[in-house]
Amino acid sequence: MSRLAIAEAMIAAYNAQDADLYVSYMTDAACEANYRGAVVREGREGTRSGLKAAFARWPENKAEIVSREVTDNYVVFREHVTRGPATDGSDLVAPFDVIAVYSFEGDKCSRVEFIR
Repeated sequence: MSRLAIAEAMIAAYNAQDADLYVSYMTDAACEANYRGAVVREGREGTRSGLKAAFARWPENKAEIVSREVTDNYVVFREHVTRGPATDGSDLVAPFDVIAVYSFEGDKCSRVEFIR
């Protein structure tokens, strides 16, 4: 499977709110982070639990891939994210765009960084 296909499969799993499938494409030490900033979800297990919490809070959450770029070890998506109403009654999050940089080690994603 190509790195592009892996990153696209990760988005499909994200949109299906399947955290287990999403992290199956990641290395054990993978993380999600703000670009050049703090790690938001640490390791495969931290990513799994963080996503499950987010999916429980925003059951209508979806990411649409707007554009794609691929280099040797990176896949870059521009994503349009919609959250929908939160189950905790918090304010509605307006739809937003994010650049997501998927870094790879071999055939697994080792890091996803978000530029927002």
